[in-house]
Amino acid sequence: MNKSLQIAFTVAHDVQTDRLDRWLANQISTDATLPELSRSRLKNLILDGQVILNGKIFNDPSTQLRGGETITLTLPPPVATTPKPENIPLDVLFEDEHLIVINKPAGIVTHPAPGSPDGTLVNALLAHCGESLTGIGGEKRPGIVHRLDKDTSGVMMAAKTEKAHHRLTEMFAAHDLERVYTALVWGVPTMRKQTIDAPIARHRRERKKMCVHEKGRHAITHLDFIRTLPPLASLAKCQLETGRTHQIRVHTAHIGHGIIGDPSYGRPMRAGQMPDQLLRSALGELRSFPRQALHASLLGFDHPITKEEMRFETDMPQDMQDLVNNLENAIKMRGHL
Repeated sequence: MNKSLQIAFTVAHDVQTDRLDRWLANQISTDATLPELSRSRLKNLILDGQVILNGKIFNDPSTQLRGGETITLTLPPPVATTPKPENIPLDVLFEDEHLIVINKPAGIVTHPAPGSPDGTLVNALLAHCGESLTGIGGEKRPGIVHRLDKDTSGVMMAAKTEKAHHRLTEMFAAHDLERVYTALVWGVPTMRKQTIDAPIARHRRERKKMCVHEKGRHAITHLDFIRTLPPLASLAKCQLETGRTHQIRVHTAHIGHGIIGDPSYGRPMRAGQMPDQLLRSALGELRSFPRQALHASLLGFDHPITKEEMRFETDMPQDMQDLVNNLENAIKMRGHL
């Protein structure tokens, strides 16, 4: 299939109430002329805006069908999904025959995707691990059980065997790990420690973004503002109790302290809010930071095979450290004027 394929459906008027993704899965599974699609694949297509219901795009798989609806499902042309090994340097923190733990730099994508077909972490892992990859899901590939955004740095791991992949996936689903991030956020909070308990859902209009929504998935983030840099910024430790897409970025923005450099959720301060030139200069540096100032600083878990307790912690990368140092210096200089 080199072109997009559109498939039209009409829901019977006497249909029992059903979810959109489940109804589509049932229709496709009973029609031998249609391509085979798993329910998870259908869910992703819906989330990607590939389903039109009564003339409008619907990207909520749980949308309830009442009967009489017209549905158009678009199947985009397949993208090559066989990444090639690439000799990309890795900062390896730990590796054995079961898994590998790395310190990911900012600027590298985890998975090949349209727009980023190569130069990804998967390409690097294929080259680094080589024959030690024993196969996951019938493919000789690393098992990515969690991911960091392209512009987020820090500790992450991947499985090298089917057994390790399965157990690590279960651990992440059960939130049976310790995950702490370091973030530089806008402004100074009124309380040092805060817990944000706010459900997260995909944004209804901007499908690449997430948002706090009462009908979203349960999400909890614990924040500890370990250093304040008034009036511009604060350094926070963010501990995840759950692991939703963009969770820290969404939750910090939700309380008015979005992450510096975040183009999607951060809300930069304005120069008019700064009382003098030194702070306006520091603000300019913060506003021009080229990525979200977010680093996965700690990952703790029990080894999926040996059950050994493992804990990996890394310092902030140099670009974030320089940003903090420069801001501290500007505040000190202002205090001496």
